[in-house]
Amino acid sequence: MKKTKKFVAGLLVMAATMGMSSCAMLGTQAGMGAIYQDVTVGEHVTSNALGSKVGTAKATNILGLVAIGDASIETAAKSAGIKRISHVDCKKSSILGIFGTYTVVVYGD
Repeated sequence: MKKTKKFVAGLLVMAATMGMSSCAMLGTQAGMGAIYQDVTVGEHVTSNALGSKVGTAKATNILGLVAIGDASIETAAKSAGIKRISHVDCKKSSILGIFGTYTVVVYGD
């Protein structure tokens, strides 16, 4: 009986640890990859014609404890000198929920 209680307690601790360990995972319209994720999804569209310039901006997340970077649309547009945005995509990557990146890609002129 005592061994069974310890076993069950151990399982509960392990389940709780696993549930909290995926802090750097990023959800998308395509779902989430628990082991590896590398997807690009459309975020925003305007009525402007497709532009010839592409700008990017990125933020990084480590273990859900440290998040750095500026992944704003404004920063991505400024990086390529875009004044009229046609559309915005984002790229989300994560490895084992330990390291994640979020990149905004802006298209326009």
